[in-house]
Amino acid sequence: MLQSNQDTSALWGEKRYHTWNYHLRQQFGEKIFKIPLDAGFDCPNRDGKVASGGCTFCSERGSGDFAGDRKDDLVTQFHTIKNRMHKKWKNGKYIGYFQAFSNTYAPVEELRELFEVILQQEDVVGLAIATRPDCLPDDVVEYLAELNERTYLWVELGLQTVHERTAMIINRAHDYECYKEGVAKLRKHGIRICSHIINGLPLESHDMMKETAQEVAKLDVQGVKIHLLHLLKRTPMVKQYEKGMVDLMDKDEYVSLVADQLEVLPPEMVVHRLTGDGPADLMIGPMWSLNKWEVLNAIDAELKNRNSWQGKFFEPAAASVK
Repeated sequence: MLQSNQDTSALWGEKRYHTWNYHLRQQFGEKIFKIPLDAGFDCPNRDGKVASGGCTFCSERGSGDFAGDRKDDLVTQFHTIKNRMHKKWKNGKYIGYFQAFSNTYAPVEELRELFEVILQQEDVVGLAIATRPDCLPDDVVEYLAELNERTYLWVELGLQTVHERTAMIINRAHDYECYKEGVAKLRKHGIRICSHIINGLPLESHDMMKETAQEVAKLDVQGVKIHLLHLLKRTPMVKQYEKGMVDLMDKDEYVSLVADQLEVLPPEMVVHRLTGDGPADLMIGPMWSLNKWEVLNAIDAELKNRNSWQGKFFEPAAASVK
């Protein structure tokens, strides 16, 4: 455990939390880009298998609004986005990020075809696969275990909240026990897991959102994405907003909450994301989130003002949920 007067700058570069960029540079020694892809999947809570309509916050593109165009094949998507990223960063290698919808929701033979074509692209060092815990049948997990033996792999699982009332309101269509079972299936094979949580969900208080982070800290997961709820046009959540069930967070509130959450997460957990932005043309709010770097700088400033860091109040004895 760090002491209150200990310099944190040597831990994660210049950051007071364990950033994704820092982790990748430690792993590979160079810049690594995630290339977001849309492989044409669906979700079981959209097609009627477990529910219909999808999660109420989810966009028409299945949270893949910045992924490639699903009308294009995966190789075309990959090179289009790669070339776009190189306008900002000259050099680097790549992780193929299967982002949109639930990317293990298909027969394993189909998954194999889709994932392997990206692994065959030049300078691809690994895959990140976003999915749901109820889309992990045994044969799919066995294939993921095989991938994990021969490439750098993350599986990203959408938790969003540990509160069952909220899960019902947002139509998540699986419970927390299902989530923990999915984690156990993957960790049996040593597969890295990134848990997604969302701040600002309907009727949740600051304490409830902090509790979600505290529960994630107990799980055997290696990474976390902390999202701000974006209210987007043409999503079911618009009706919930109109009924007064959704209060859009202000920036100061969000920054304070994220600092609280980082303080209770284990220091070794990789923070893949602390905020984000939706497509400007679809955004209803919060509009301040479109200035992503301002938000990240404010989080840095809040941690510095507190003389705090990721894991400051983490309790290792509590990290026992497997």
